[in-house]
Amino acid sequence: MPVVYVLVAIVWIGLVAAECVFVLPVAFALALLAGFGLGLGRFFTVAWRTLTATGVDGPSPVRRPAPGPPDSAYPHYLLVQVWRDMAALERRTLPWCVTQARWAAGTLTETLMKPPQGLALFPLWFGLCAGMALSVLPLAVAVLAFALATAVMAAAGLVVWSVCVAVLGTVERVWMAYRRILLACPHAGCYQRFALPEYSCPRCDERHSRLMPNRLGAFRHVCRCGARLPTTILLGRFRLGAYCPHCHRRLPGRIGRARVEPLPFVGGPAAGKTTLMFLAVRALRASAAGASGRAGFGEARDARAYAGAMAELDRGGRLAKTGPELPVATMLDLTLPTAHRILYLFDPAGELHTGATRVERLRYLDHGEALLFVIDPFALPELRSALTTDELLLVEQTTATSDEDPSDTLQRLLTELRSRADQGRQRRIAVVVTKADVLRRTAVGAGLGDDARGWLEGLGLGNTIRTLERTAAEVRYFASGLDSPPAALAELFGWAAGLPLDGRADPAFDDRPAADELREPWPVAGRPASLVPYGHQAGRSALFAALTVLGPLIMILLGLSVYARFR
Repeated sequence: MPVVYVLVAIVWIGLVAAECVFVLPVAFALALLAGFGLGLGRFFTVAWRTLTATGVDGPSPVRRPAPGPPDSAYPHYLLVQVWRDMAALERRTLPWCVTQARWAAGTLTETLMKPPQGLALFPLWFGLCAGMALSVLPLAVAVLAFALATAVMAAAGLVVWSVCVAVLGTVERVWMAYRRILLACPHAGCYQRFALPEYSCPRCDERHSRLMPNRLGAFRHVCRCGARLPTTILLGRFRLGAYCPHCHRRLPGRIGRARVEPLPFVGGPAAGKTTLMFLAVRALRASAAGASGRAGFGEARDARAYAGAMAELDRGGRLAKTGPELPVATMLDLTLPTAHRILYLFDPAGELHTGATRVERLRYLDHGEALLFVIDPFALPELRSALTTDELLLVEQTTATSDEDPSDTLQRLLTELRSRADQGRQRRIAVVVTKADVLRRTAVGAGLGDDARGWLEGLGLGNTIRTLERTAAEVRYFASGLDSPPAALAELFGWAAGLPLDGRADPAFDDRPAADELREPWPVAGRPASLVPYGHQAGRSALFAALTVLGPLIMILLGLSVYARFR
């Protein structure tokens, strides 16, 4: 019996030795390759499912932006979501690999190490378990390679994105500076200047206060509803509904693309400012049509007020007195073949110019470079003293007159303008003598003619004239009445707004405001809110391509470097 035991021991030792020489290396290599291959296969399977998912609630959820300020838009993919996707790949791969390794080790132990065959199959078991354990090393190299591939892809993408953001932002700033684009609010009690309006999403009406090339996107921002919104004026941002960032009220269409030109009417009560404004609007609309352009209203209320005022004037009636509240600008969108302007026509009640504290509330005077100083000739003490009794009766029967001396109005205006940084300097001032049709029927006004400046100087207003001409680079004088030629009015207001209008009207122009003058919301492109944005999908495709192509290449390079070091 001892001999048998000895022979069995010798056979067992020989078998184990043979397994260690021939079986163990093969089992080790197969287990190493199998562990590495299964881990790699799991990673790419998870990557495919995660990075090709189109729903926001996929394997790696894409968080929808919260509604409300400052911006409910998705951040750029490479800034946030790419790292969430990589974390999701790790969470769905590493625990699975650990679980499978534990299951494999337990199954091999239970199957191969049962006595008595376990004594003979120990080398096979050891080779398989050791191979699985050491497959962690190439998998760690793969993790490093995939991390480097992701970093390279993200760095390259961020460089390109940063260049696009810088170039687009610079181009827009240069373009706006070249065209001297002014952005200001036309609404009463606000009148603030600002650098960027709030823009409304045409799909969900969500407000976006930072719609410009930034961390939320270079060319487009993606609203939480999925709509893709252009980030610059040159890309079409001006087609979106715009709102004042201070008072949050609606701004005219195309703001930011066309220069806003405030044209305030300055004059005493009942000086004829409102009549002058509506006559000028009619002349501008006809003249723009004659120049192959258009002049449309920015708000429906402006179109209704204009239609009502012109109907009243055409019947020979008088316009109602302007209320004492702060004025809301009449917005006229003027488009010519060679120039664009959005005119803010401010027609305040004359009472707002009769006190210093009231004038201070007219903050729109801080923004413009042109104004219209409206003089009621019948408010001039020099003229009133020269009128006969019959002429005074004629004036009372035909028109309302102002009790405010234009010189006093001018002094309060100049005091307010001097508080500006430029000391109140204006580029252009138009001095308009109103009610000229009635004035010419008096003896003192019979010589008015076309030389309004000379006529005013003849009345003793030389100091007022010189003050105005020191305040502005250019001053023009005009006598306006209900019978004033529209061409002359259009030329004057075009000059004040810096527009090349020659006053020629289109004879076929229909002056009635059209129902379609207000622009409809721009139908923007985009995806449903349940799908990830196109930018995220493109980023995920780029990430998958980097993991598939760049990852293995980096693994090979790392392997070669390790081999060369330890060879």
